[in-house]
Amino acid sequence: MAITRKINKVIKAKPTLEGAGVHLKRAFGFGETELFDPFLLLDDFRGDRPELYQKGFPWHPHRGIETITYVLRGEVAHGDSLGNHGVIGPGDVQWMTAGSGILHQEMPKGDRDGKMYGFQLWANLPAHEKMIDPHYQGVTDAEIPLVKKADGTEVRVICGTYMGETGPIQNVTIQPEYLDVSLPPHSVFIHEIPPEHTALAYVFEGSGVFCDDPDPFTYEVESTSYFDTERKTQIGNTSLILFGPGDQIKVTTLENMVRFLLISGQPIHEPVAWYGPIVMNTEEELKTAFEELQKGTFIKQ
Repeated sequence: MAITRKINKVIKAKPTLEGAGVHLKRAFGFGETELFDPFLLLDDFRGDRPELYQKGFPWHPHRGIETITYVLRGEVAHGDSLGNHGVIGPGDVQWMTAGSGILHQEMPKGDRDGKMYGFQLWANLPAHEKMIDPHYQGVTDAEIPLVKKADGTEVRVICGTYMGETGPIQNVTIQPEYLDVSLPPHSVFIHEIPPEHTALAYVFEGSGVFCDDPDPFTYEVESTSYFDTERKTQIGNTSLILFGPGDQIKVTTLENMVRFLLISGQPIHEPVAWYGPIVMNTEEELKTAFEELQKGTFIKQ
């Protein structure tokens, strides 16, 4: 019998300033790395005032991680030290493996209404892949399967598999699944996730019930314990749900629709030494990376 995952923690995304002055909301990052392993950070960079995001993320380094950018409105122009450049448009995804090191920049631009809408996820790399050659997997909106069900449920499959459709992002060590799920009111969504995987959801439209076990439960919401005997607590916009153990998740909607990112992956279970955009296994490796930046030997290709 399948075990539905209960809620471990709910976190409300917090306003954060990044890059050259980009106002965004951070769902998690720079703390409790063991809880989210293999994921490191999730930023929600939605905005409707160009002056709050257009300065973007000028040239900066990465080593030892993967950055996953998903754009829904507007576009992000990018370039890097390997000579790659292009634009991530609405519905597109860029999965960048920084590996041994890359310098790049990301400059957001709003749509005709001045709106910018997207997310960036950071995933860790295991020790044996931290110094591999940098590379990209870039997919367009048209290349991402969209599963539509009779009840109005829609699921975009960026990576992983849902109802026989497999996403275009392939060959990632942590075996990630990344789904964009939209549920209409009064619907139920059940999806199996390997029990050994970390699983989380980020709500960015509407609200839904993310666990309906008949037993009372407690979970953390911004360091406060909540108790709900009816399982009707709806979790809404800009909320991150970290699930506990189990082999499936169940989401139900009441009078509202809900749209969320469902993300899971195989934990790495390795030490994390992290400073800014560089994530290694030891403090010595971090020191080496920043010394190489100063010496101009950071880029290995």
